[in-house]
Amino acid sequence: MRDPGKYINDLFVRYPKLEETRSDLLDAYDLLRQCFESGCKLLVAGNGGSAADAEHIAGELMKGFLSKRPLPEDLRHRFAEVEPVKGREISKRLQGALAVLPLTSQDALSTAFLNDVDAGDIFAQKLMGYGKKGDVFLGISTSGDSVSIINAAITAKALDIKVIGLTGSTGGKLKNYCDVLVRAPESETYKIQELHVPIYHSWCMMLEEYFFGIGE
Repeated sequence: MRDPGKYINDLFVRYPKLEETRSDLLDAYDLLRQCFESGCKLLVAGNGGSAADAEHIAGELMKGFLSKRPLPEDLRHRFAEVEPVKGREISKRLQGALAVLPLTSQDALSTAFLNDVDAGDIFAQKLMGYGKKGDVFLGISTSGDSVSIINAAITAKALDIKVIGLTGSTGGKLKNYCDVLVRAPESETYKIQELHVPIYHSWCMMLEEYFFGIGE
């Protein structure tokens, strides 16, 4: 298993300005690793382009990213016990997953809450339903001032859920509610978003290798 720091070093070669985030990047990785090791899940939210990032993160962690993540032999055997032919075929196609729930999905629930209650609390409401102690909430906001992300972070803290913030250079008001805050050192929205992708890709690579092994 590679030292996770090597992925971070690779990141800094490609994006030197992210060097200043080293400590926070690794602290966030540690929180995520501990979360998944304990059988808990990652809840992710953002608005606009950051909503797309939330879905992107789920896509990298819920299936193979750099690794094919074959199921362990004992689990494949259990598939075969359920259905000897079909079960074995299914188990060969399925991949190991880390539990990630993007709070940006579920249009019916989201639009009902937006219509009936308050737009600023939509992610907070979903945390009430899905969140539990041991989970991690990752709030993505380029400004750090998104009301829906701040309200969700406050809710997460009340539920004893760890909070990671991914923002721009100032951190905004979100910094007041984070256990770990990773600030992309830019002030313009599109530049911040351009740095968010390699940041969370580095987390995904480190987590995948830790739990599944890279290239296996």
